[in-house]
Amino acid sequence: MFHLHNKLQYYLYPGPVDMRKSFYTLSGIVTSIMKRNVRDGEVFIFVNRNLTIMKILHLEYGGLVIYHKKLENGTFKLPSFDENIASLQIKWNDLMSIVSEVKSRPRRLKKR
Repeated sequence: MFHLHNKLQYYLYPGPVDMRKSFYTLSGIVTSIMKRNVRDGEVFIFVNRNLTIMKILHLEYGGLVIYHKKLENGTFKLPSFDENIASLQIKWNDLMSIVSEVKSRPRRLKKR
């Protein structure tokens, strides 16, 4: 079941993240770099360098949950932010616009 809604607090990690990371490593980024606590019920958003993969980490009733979205075409359009911050607090509407307003990019065909 999808338990994200507008009453939660959302934090976007501004740097690129290796998407091979899972629960414990993403939790480590939250505590050590973002200076937040995963157990507070906040939602943490991570994207890869190419802005084509997003992972959302959230503690729900049964434990930690990762929502994973991979775009087949296009990139996520992130809000502008200062590169020196540890995390960017965003609202539910901002997350929905990031997910829904995917910038399409032209596909480059490889030479044969």
